[in-house]
Amino acid sequence: MRIGLQLLLGYFIIVAVAGFFVLDIFVQEVKPGVRRAVEGTLNDTASLLAQFAHNDLVNGTYHDGVLIDSSLQRAFQRVNSKPIGANIAGIRKNHNEYRVYLTDANGKVVFDSNGEALGQDYSRWNDVWLTLRGSYGARSTLMDPNNPESSVMYVAAPIYDGDRIIGVLSVGKPNLALAPVIQRSEHRILVAGAALLGIALLVGLFFVWWINRSIGRLVKYATLVSEGHPVTLPKMNSTELRRLAEALEHMRIRLEGKNYVEQYVHTLTHELKSPLAAIRGAAEILQEQPPVEVAQRFTLNIQQQSQRIQLLIDKMLTLAKIESRVDAELESLNIAPLLLQIMTAHEAQARQTQITLQFSQLENCTMHVDPWLLTQAIENLLANALDFTPPGGTITLIGKQNLDVYSVILIDDGAGIPDYALPHIFDRFYSLPRTSGQKSSGLGLSFVLEVARLHQGEIILANRSPQGVEAQLLLPIK
Repeated sequence: MRIGLQLLLGYFIIVAVAGFFVLDIFVQEVKPGVRRAVEGTLNDTASLLAQFAHNDLVNGTYHDGVLIDSSLQRAFQRVNSKPIGANIAGIRKNHNEYRVYLTDANGKVVFDSNGEALGQDYSRWNDVWLTLRGSYGARSTLMDPNNPESSVMYVAAPIYDGDRIIGVLSVGKPNLALAPVIQRSEHRILVAGAALLGIALLVGLFFVWWINRSIGRLVKYATLVSEGHPVTLPKMNSTELRRLAEALEHMRIRLEGKNYVEQYVHTLTHELKSPLAAIRGAAEILQEQPPVEVAQRFTLNIQQQSQRIQLLIDKMLTLAKIESRVDAELESLNIAPLLLQIMTAHEAQARQTQITLQFSQLENCTMHVDPWLLTQAIENLLANALDFTPPGGTITLIGKQNLDVYSVILIDDGAGIPDYALPHIFDRFYSLPRTSGQKSSGLGLSFVLEVARLHQGEIILANRSPQGVEAQLLLPIK
């Protein structure tokens, strides 16, 4: 699968998963949000009606302990005598949905707008029980135990006579009446989410097309360069792609005119096949939506292989840069602290593989060197030693002065260099298999050779008896 389609698929999966969770949260919040809003309205209504009900409760006409004539009763008779016929944002409302009942100080129902509970004891219902005790009273009760949508919300307000609570007025509204509002809100959220997902997909398609177009221009540029055709650097709008294009152009300029251009391009192409194949394989597995642990492992593999490609390109550019230089940028430096700093920086890596780093001899010597180049060269030698030294092994660093030459010596107790490899160890891209299974760029020792040349020095690698390798970087003291 092309990298553009892989990017699009990955982008779409991320957007879809994120959109699903966001929409799910929104949809789940619609129902409780609407009910909270209705509860607030019920509270306001109950508080208002409680003020009107005071006169009914105190001065109303009673028969067998219930009100037989009250202003509330007359008001509900008028409201229920004819349909409402209201159109509220496209939702028809044909009748009053409120149920109102009034209880005395003992919790006995003295008025019920539905006429269902007159004379009953409601003192144990939460709305009445809590309100009579000066707390906020509310409840939600199922009218049909087998139907979870049949619940009715009740909110109560106290009726005061001075500072004394003499009764409770409760207002109820069936949650089923809220269903059209909730369903419409959920539908609109889902439609909007689908629209946003579609827009995100279109945006993703545009960016994938743009990235593919830019990469295609770079591929065409690299192909023409590899074939030896004259070509100008394509313009890139992306900072990263522009930097990559400039890096390729810089590499082309540095390599131009050298006899080994063809070897460089051929070998680089060969070296890139392995990490690109690994990236492609990992991307194909990620498309199958594996478990999180597997996805994390293959994502890490893609990152590692990308870093390997970047490292290879960076080392090629650095090597080409120093190969074109005639002299090093020298400055006065005591080399012993530099060696100590390099060894200290690699102690953690050595401990991870149970390798001991030690100094056998470290003499101070102030000499003229290029600090950056020398640091890179010694770190390359040390990295090689760490790669080929088995766990439990030892790497020894020696820094000593002998007349007008300062020797930086690294000794390891690894398996040594095979005889067939000795003539090729300084060749570009030549690499021996590591115990870890990882493949190096094959440019490290070529870099060290160029650093030695710029310092008018010498690098020597030789096997030790009975095992191990000794690397000597000989630097003239100027």
